[in-house]
Amino acid sequence: MSHATLPDVRIRRASPADAEPLTHLHLDCWDDAYTGLMPQEVLDARRTDVPARIERWRTILEQSANTLVAEAPDGLVGFASAGPGRDNDVDTELEVMALYVRADRWGTGVGYALLEAAIGDRAAYLWVLEGNERAIRFYERQGFRRDGTRDEHDEGRHVRMVRAGV
Repeated sequence: MSHATLPDVRIRRASPADAEPLTHLHLDCWDDAYTGLMPQEVLDARRTDVPARIERWRTILEQSANTLVAEAPDGLVGFASAGPGRDNDVDTELEVMALYVRADRWGTGVGYALLEAAIGDRAAYLWVLEGNERAIRFYERQGFRRDGTRDEHDEGRHVRMVRAGV
């Protein structure tokens, strides 16, 4: 599974062997995306027990095939997870649970390629941190619209975005 417009990046299913690099990618992407948008102590706390996070990822990857990674010659540069939705008040059953790309790859098509590989043109929904305007604009370009639903978490308020099938 590869994307023709990304000659140096291959999109593939994540495997349990990806747990450690995926953990570091996830932590780095949170720092890239959320520094200044959520309390710094939330970001710092995520790095306090990296071995436990690696094991959590390993378990997730052993039990589910819902995670895709974008791999470049120098390592993982992004990932996406999509699967059965957790919200029961939405018309679609497909949820984008995660889509993260390293900051140095923003605007290169990696995020689009991951989203395309994860959900194609199907109807879906996702949650995005309110105030994360870069991500909100990206999802709007992919046909997602805010539906007015909000949810409070330790890291801040999230807004739900929904897309009808295209």
